[in-house]
Amino acid sequence: MTDYRMLIGGALVDADKRIEVINPATGEPFATVPHASTADADAAIAAARAAQPAWGARPIAERRAALVALADAIAANGDELARLLTMEQGKPLAEAQGELAWTEGYLRHYATLELPDRIIQDDATGYIAVRHQPLGVVVGIIAWNFPLLVACWKIGPAVLAGNAIVLKPAPTTPVTALRLGEIAREIFPAGVVNIITDANDLGPHLTAHPHVAKIGFTGSTATGKRIAANGADTLKRVTLELGGNDAAIVLEDVDVRETAQAIFDSAFLNCGQVCLAVKRAYVHADIYDAMCAELARLASEAVVGDGLEQGARIGPIQNRMQFEKVKGFLEAARAEGTIAAGGKAIERAGYFIEPTIVRDVTDGARIVDEEQFGPILPVIRFEDVEDVIARANASDYGLGGSVWSRDVDRAAGIAGRIAAGQVWVNQHIAIGPHIPMAGFKQSGLGAEQSVEGLAEYTQLQVVNIKR
Repeated sequence: MTDYRMLIGGALVDADKRIEVINPATGEPFATVPHASTADADAAIAAARAAQPAWGARPIAERRAALVALADAIAANGDELARLLTMEQGKPLAEAQGELAWTEGYLRHYATLELPDRIIQDDATGYIAVRHQPLGVVVGIIAWNFPLLVACWKIGPAVLAGNAIVLKPAPTTPVTALRLGEIAREIFPAGVVNIITDANDLGPHLTAHPHVAKIGFTGSTATGKRIAANGADTLKRVTLELGGNDAAIVLEDVDVRETAQAIFDSAFLNCGQVCLAVKRAYVHADIYDAMCAELARLASEAVVGDGLEQGARIGPIQNRMQFEKVKGFLEAARAEGTIAAGGKAIERAGYFIEPTIVRDVTDGARIVDEEQFGPILPVIRFEDVEDVIARANASDYGLGGSVWSRDVDRAAGIAGRIAAGQVWVNQHIAIGPHIPMAGFKQSGLGAEQSVEGLAEYTQLQVVNIKR
């Protein structure tokens, strides 16, 4: 087992207690990390607070260069980081390598962004400019599905905008974040980037801390609500990227085989543990049986196994708690619909679930109305387009959605009526660092990625000069 340390104020530090990190493919620990105390959290916030003014005063060119250097270092350590990702998160090595590539690309794109002053008056009577100033200390709290990518989704815009950050990874996937801290230590001034680990017990302390100006959170809607409440007393800026129950609407004119493959890939990426994954597939009655059969074939043929094994297509559920929750969804699926493929936990070490297709199910069923966050896809029949739009929108979530048709104009018209922050036509999870990510309803607050996401890490200031 390998031991890892936290990054606080430029130093790699331990804690009085340690936490074992479980490999979800084996159910056994493979590393230990510190269990930070409230004193450790306070030290990280203090270090960030001390470092931020000088960092924020640096020319933006220097902050850009630091992000590029971080991207370079991630690429240089890619093989090690990808294996650590697979071991702690469970995703197949090819997907872990993809996460590394995305992380590097996002950082490089962040380094190109800017928020220049906007001049709204410059004449004989006065000069008025709108500026974006750093907020100060940012706390980033991240989920366990993309531990490295989401960490850099917080670090990148936070430090580019001139803030200092305290990052807290999920306790079940802290290893790559701590390894990232070791890398960042050689690039950023002490205190600009701090990374601490806990057992899900420091969130309330961090999010209510009076010296924290902003919280950037990716995770469940329930936790996001608690974070917003914790930060309310000091009116912290909050960006929340939360859960989703994305609907894919499949019209009758699609190529069934081609569309089934695309939807399967979008539903079962990372074992279905993706906030923007297809969680509900509404399929027109004319092609319903054919689509269900093709999705079932793909599920039956998908190779499930340890992400480090050659040929593994789908890895394990990331942690035991989620594993038990997904097994509950399987029980509901058997009661509410027909299992067309899969439907069982796999009897082996680790947290493996067969990729599952559920047909003959409809709205009101738990498997349709709730976010499964696992390798289960309900397929719902529809006949009327107006009806299916209403059904797709009848959710507390509104993160993403997609429409599939040979008639792109018709599909685009339907997509524009989906109540979601990201709507796609003939694709799904088509995201990028230049594209804002935002959620409707209980899928989030604010935006991430792009210039809009960068602005979330700044304070708007108006400079108004009388002449």
